Amino acid sequence: MKDVKILGSGCANCKATYKVVEEAAKAKGAEIALEKVEDLGRIMGYGVMSTPGVVIDGQVVHAGGVPDRKTVEAWFDR
Repeated sequence: MKDVKILGSGCANCKATYKVVEEAAKAKGAEIALEKVEDLGRIMGYGVMSTPGVVIDGQVVHAGGVPDRKTVEAWFDR
């Protein structure tokens, strides 16, 4: 199971990122633990200055803007 965190304030792009990650993981049959992180201190702790950010198993894989579906699906091919 992958630990996935969506970093952001809860803006529209953050919500869209959460949804695309959730849908892509389901489509790929990947088991994930998905969490929204809205605490600015925790977000800064990952070094993310532009949200939304995506962290998988402790590694920042995306920051700034909504990632496209193909990119997100590739994260779950590993």
